[in-house]
Amino acid sequence: MRHIYIRGIIGLIWLMVAVVSIVSGNLKMSVLYVILCSIFIYSAYKTWKIDKDDKGDK
Repeated sequence: MRHIYIRGIIGLIWLMVAVVSIVSGNLKMSVLYVILCSIFIYSAYKTWKIDKDDKGDK
């Protein structure tokens, strides 16, 4: 369960970095940060969903 929290936190950190990058005007790197944010948050969500479904079957 900790890996879900860690992935979520890292995703939120990448999201904050993307916002700072957009504000500073570095749009090329902000696209990269948004992609990284999306990957981490999607991964955390899918893992959470699988764990939630597995606990419901028992």
